[in-house]
Amino acid sequence: MRASTDPAGPPVPPEPPPDPPSGRMVTWLGRFGPVAVGYAVFQALVGLLPDALFGDTARYSLAVVSGLGTGISAWLAAALLRARGASGDGHTGGPDGVPSPRRPLPGAAPSPSPTAPGAPGPLPGLSAATYATLVERLTVFDDPPHGRLTGWPHALDEQPEPVRPTPTGTAYGLHIALELGMPDGRLRTSELVETLWRLRLPEGGWAARSQGTVGRPEVTALVLGALARAGADSRLLATEAARCTERFTRELEPAGAELTHVVTTVLRGLLRAAPGSPALPVLRDALVDGAVTDPARGHRRCWGSRLTPPRGRTVAPSAVHTAQAVVALDRAARVLGEDANARATREEGIRWLLSCPGPAHDGCEDLESGHETVRRPHPVDASRSEVLAVRHFSAAWVVRALLTPDAPAVAADEDREAVWQEMLAGSAASVWRQQDNGIWTWDGDDLAYPLWMTYQGLSALRAHAVWMYQPGG
Repeated sequence: MRASTDPAGPPVPPEPPPDPPSGRMVTWLGRFGPVAVGYAVFQALVGLLPDALFGDTARYSLAVVSGLGTGISAWLAAALLRARGASGDGHTGGPDGVPSPRRPLPGAAPSPSPTAPGAPGPLPGLSAATYATLVERLTVFDDPPHGRLTGWPHALDEQPEPVRPTPTGTAYGLHIALELGMPDGRLRTSELVETLWRLRLPEGGWAARSQGTVGRPEVTALVLGALARAGADSRLLATEAARCTERFTRELEPAGAELTHVVTTVLRGLLRAAPGSPALPVLRDALVDGAVTDPARGHRRCWGSRLTPPRGRTVAPSAVHTAQAVVALDRAARVLGEDANARATREEGIRWLLSCPGPAHDGCEDLESGHETVRRPHPVDASRSEVLAVRHFSAAWVVRALLTPDAPAVAADEDREAVWQEMLAGSAASVWRQQDNGIWTWDGDDLAYPLWMTYQGLSALRAHAVWMYQPGG
């Protein structure tokens, strides 16, 4: 994998306008400190007030009160001016070139990027670099059982080449290509869609490379979602979706049915591929019922890695799983509608995310990426286990959760718009930092350039950019 530097550097914020004369005067007074200003007023009044004003005690008391009031007022006014200058009531740039929005009034449109007039932001250059790498790493592989396969393996740095395309890598590559709008014919949707159908298992469904010959619900839903987004035949999608949901029960799939990651992945994929599936309300209700209460954050409801607690243990709250649940429930609400309990639980998840105690929201604990293991009995050898390692790009999921349509209103209800703005800008900055020339990197692993991470990072930044867009700016 070649490493290079994105030529589109971060925008340079303009110099703040000078303070008006009144602001300069207050700031000048504030530099002397409230004690000095108050003492000056006290001395002036002692000398000006007449001696006959109810005696020395009254005269000195009036001077002291006036001096204290003036000193406190000067301190507050100077502090307000400093705070306004630091927060940037004008347009400021966020960390690492990710534009930070202004803090608008509730319901107001966000401000545009602080770039110079006519100059593009960094996202177009990043998107072009992503597409170029996707084209460069595209694999065409002649596979005797399946025919000609066109797609990608799980990661972009797999060796030796050519590497046989996988359902997971090709599905995420197709998602990326569709996210970028397929600007030319070097990537063809029809070839990628045909490859995914050819990789379908004989008994239906799809599985990850490490999962063997049995279709697994999370991979099947991922592939079906990509196929649906690319416009695949709805009848074929409905047939595969029905097979997926028939197998995805607590009796047949106890491990997956207990995991938040698996349930949310299946729910999101089926909402795209089979929005009329009768399994969707069941999955949504299971997700709502699996929320836990976190005493550390005001007893708000959130999610952990599991929807049912292990025997004798509790489920630890998790930012990435809470964000995944919020996104899945938001999409389900738009397709299925929602009752009061589902809505309240989803909004509690947003409030829980907004309650992050971290001092800096571009690198707080909630944004730290993590991993989990999906362990199932081996489909052939019962003495062994089938193990799937799952990694989570937490910052990207938090961005998507904070950009769900109800999130700003939830923040406004608790007078936390500023916290929402800060967390959104910080999590977007964290997403930005983890890419190099449009490709996202997972540190500390042999396969350091997973396609799923590039898709999640790119889609999160594009969603953030769409939210920030202001026509006529």
